[in-house]
Amino acid sequence: MAVIANRRSVMTLFSKPTCIHSHRTRLVLAEKSVNIEISSIDGPDLPEDLMDLNPYHTVPTLVDRDLVLYDSRVIIEYLDERFPHPPLMPVDPVTRAQFRLALFRIETDWYQFAEQFDNDGDRKLASKSRKMLRESILASVDLFAAKQYFLSDEFSLVDCSIAPILWRLPVYGIELGNQAEPIEMYMKRVFERRSFQESLTELEQEMRL
Repeated sequence: MAVIANRRSVMTLFSKPTCIHSHRTRLVLAEKSVNIEISSIDGPDLPEDLMDLNPYHTVPTLVDRDLVLYDSRVIIEYLDERFPHPPLMPVDPVTRAQFRLALFRIETDWYQFAEQFDNDGDRKLASKSRKMLRESILASVDLFAAKQYFLSDEFSLVDCSIAPILWRLPVYGIELGNQAEPIEMYMKRVFERRSFQESLTELEQEMRL
């Protein structure tokens, strides 16, 4: 966390158009219909004001008046608490802990491959990484089948984190196959949500053209 001297009147999100961490943050904002200024960073060079705000020089970075946040998990949990309707995390402490554990596992088991793809100049996901990510997603097929959304009948921060990964499967070169019908149905439900469509940048829309 950092504090800035010049207070901004409008909340600002520094975001990259294909960054998976930026995408899940934009999805939370769209789900909550938050009015925010999105500063899109298209090239490899970050603007000087962002570099001054964030010592790690990463996106997404959220600026809310004097508050600066620069970890996507911290950002999305902050947004859920700052804008409580609709709630995207359960109130019950046990269930909330289970959701946080699911977020941890998604970030540990799935996001590492997305980050590898984002950082690869050739825009390719190695065959071993494709296989590992595919198997990890398919290992959760029963959880996708159990409820309308992941672990819940209500859309949550977990779904906001899963959906950007599943949206990118074609560019990763991953086909889930016949055993993935519950995941395909889940994707259809989530991808048709207004908030998900609004969260997509033009480059992200092109991932499934």
